[in-house]
Amino acid sequence: MNGSLPTSLRLTLKLEWALLAAGLVLTYAATDGSWLLFALLVLAPDLSMLGYLAGPRIGALAYNLFHSLIGPLVLLALGWFGASDPAVHVAIIWAFHVAFDRAVGYGLKLTTSFRDTHLGRIGRD
Repeated sequence: MNGSLPTSLRLTLKLEWALLAAGLVLTYAATDGSWLLFALLVLAPDLSMLGYLAGPRIGALAYNLFHSLIGPLVLLALGWFGASDPAVHVAIIWAFHVAFDRAVGYGLKLTTSFRDTHLGRIGRD
C-alpha cells in the first residue's frame, strides 16, 4: 500500500495539512487559549489507540472517530454558537492534532492493521 499516491500529490497533501495546522495554532493564539490546556490536550486523541486492545476493527473505529475533522468541527460549531470559549479552544486543539497527524503522513486507519491507512502504509516493513 505504501507509495499508492504519487510523490507530488503526497507532498501537496502534507503541505495543505501543515498550513492548516499552522493556521489553527495562530487561531488558538488569537482566541487567547491557555497554552497549558493546549499542551495537556494536544495528544489526547491518541488515547483512542487503546481501542486496538480489542482488535484491529474496534481499534480502527475508535482511532478514526477521534482522528477525523467531523468531531472537532461539530464541537467548534457548538462552542461558537453557544458562546463557549472552552469548547472552541478544545475544538481547535483537536483539529490541530488531526491536521498535524495528516501533515506528517498519518491517515485514517483501515481495519486490516494499525499500519494501514487511507494515505498508505506507515512504519517500516
